[in-house]
Amino acid sequence: MKLNVVNAGYFKLDGGAMFGVVPKTIWQKTNPADENNLCTWAMRCLLIEDGKRLILVDNGIGDKQDAKFLSHYYLHGDDTLEKSLKKLGYTAADITDVFLTHLHFDHCGGSIIRESEKLIPAFKNAIYWSNQAHWDWAMQPNEREKASFLTENILPIKESGKLRFIPNEEGYNLTDSIKIRFVYGHTNAMMLPQINYKGKTLVYMADLLPSVGHIPLPYVMAYDMFPLKTLDEKNIFLAEACANNYILIFEHDAINECCTLKMTDKGIRLSETFKLADTLTPQTGIKKEEKKSVNQ
Repeated sequence: MKLNVVNAGYFKLDGGAMFGVVPKTIWQKTNPADENNLCTWAMRCLLIEDGKRLILVDNGIGDKQDAKFLSHYYLHGDDTLEKSLKKLGYTAADITDVFLTHLHFDHCGGSIIRESEKLIPAFKNAIYWSNQAHWDWAMQPNEREKASFLTENILPIKESGKLRFIPNEEGYNLTDSIKIRFVYGHTNAMMLPQINYKGKTLVYMADLLPSVGHIPLPYVMAYDMFPLKTLDEKNIFLAEACANNYILIFEHDAINECCTLKMTDKGIRLSETFKLADTLTPQTGIKKEEKKSVNQ
């Protein structure tokens, strides 16, 4: 098995929405906002080479939306999904599986492209993985969340015949090395891949923990449908991850790719940050970068 980061670019979201009840005077220490109160966030996808399978986890916003839509999110940076795959020696046609943690537009928008006015799968040889509970939720969204579920990102997947559902079973194995965790606070039945890699456990955090700035328990996004459920899920997961020295992979942290955790007198906090490519070194097992402070 081999793991690679695939960067799909950067975008901006309101800092207050990203940190919920936490005051700006606190969260801006780790996520400084611009003059419009917007913070920069990554769209960091994960490419898993597992035997004959090439599994892409999430795929960013994509570029098929109109200029008005994209202007709300200030896409920037030189990275695109296509260029990042090319750097690794791959094209979209090489992907065998597209695993969608959930169907919000910033996680699945790259699934579909517009070609001759038709909406078709961007990964023509891939199976697309969701789950029945989340798919149904996205198809009949509530008024608060429906702006995140865009029909043009979702229905063409089903119409292509390439959609498959993972059973809603905690710990379901996608492969021998990848099991699926389900969480329900951010949106119904979001899936987190938990990967056994070189003797270590890595978890792709999607929107349960968007960044290192969200590690303290009260730091819950206003975007979450069920924030108290998120609080419980974070509490359980962080205790498990800290006790077992899990490596967390961040989808949205603009600076930090991965981290480990430690227990402090204020609860579980950030221990070390590092790049995914440096998860193992001969001396320590982790290549340490400059630490980024976490809101206290």
